[in-house]
Amino acid sequence: MDSTELKELQAPLKQQYTDAPQTAVITMRAESHVTEGIACKVETGRQLAEAGLHPAAGGDGSQLCSGDMLLEALVACAGVTLKAVATAMGINLTDASVHAEGDLDFRGTLAVNRDAKVGFRDIRLRFALQSDAPAESLDKLIQLTERYCVVLQTLTNSADFSVTASYN
Repeated sequence: MDSTELKELQAPLKQQYTDAPQTAVITMRAESHVTEGIACKVETGRQLAEAGLHPAAGGDGSQLCSGDMLLEALVACAGVTLKAVATAMGINLTDASVHAEGDLDFRGTLAVNRDAKVGFRDIRLRFALQSDAPAESLDKLIQLTERYCVVLQTLTNSADFSVTASYN
């Protein structure tokens, strides 16, 4: 796909969202079901994923860790966004990779220390690009990727949350 094809593909959607902004709001959903042991199965839309405790929290490492899944969602979204923006800008990437790593203090989630944060305290996202484009263009590519990456923006500009429960 080149820049022209991408623009042609997205033009009717952009026009629709301009004309009828309410059609641009889509509710995405994820669901999991508790399974045997301390685990749950997550429907990814493509296949079933089973998540469980990280070994640092008592898991045996045979199931996916939700923290890993969060970082995987981040690199997936950043990679897709990077490729779309590069295509729109006409930048040829001969190779590109996106890497994320995060620091999580398990003392928080295991209630060992009330002062230890529950969740990632630091997440680092790194892009490795090979391209013949000038550095200024690649800098702009990274800036726009950061701006338009849904998962990155959600993590850095925390979404409004509500939590409910139902009991039978």
